[in-house]
Amino acid sequence: MKSRVTSATTLFLILVFICVSLIGTANAQSAGRLIVLRIANFGWNIAVNLKIDGRTVANVVQGRRYDHVLPAGRHVLTVSAVPNSYYSEPTSTVLNARPGHTYVFTGSWDGSNRVVLIPSALPPGQSY
Repeated sequence: MKSRVTSATTLFLILVFICVSLIGTANAQSAGRLIVLRIANFGWNIAVNLKIDGRTVANVVQGRRYDHVLPAGRHVLTVSAVPNSYYSEPTSTVLNARPGHTYVFTGSWDGSNRVVLIPSALPPGQSY
């Protein structure tokens, strides 16, 4: 009797493990990847503040980058300089993220002392 209970418990745990791994794989496939870099000559004491859909997700400082999974769908990426007391308004970019795609942007200065996101080149077959 004890061996039947042990076998049933083991089988149940194996099935639970398989279900959890399938759910994790499905979630990973329904998302894209967002990478935001900071241009090297941005300034040592200034960071790129990145907001996704109005929520701050990172301050990208010198030598760092933002690299995370982004759910598929429409997102508004907003960047500004921090501390931003000397700079103009934040700028925004709309991104329609697709599952399995990687999106790379670089935070850079434009001609009017604003931070903007510049899309980088993508591998063949991927688009913004």
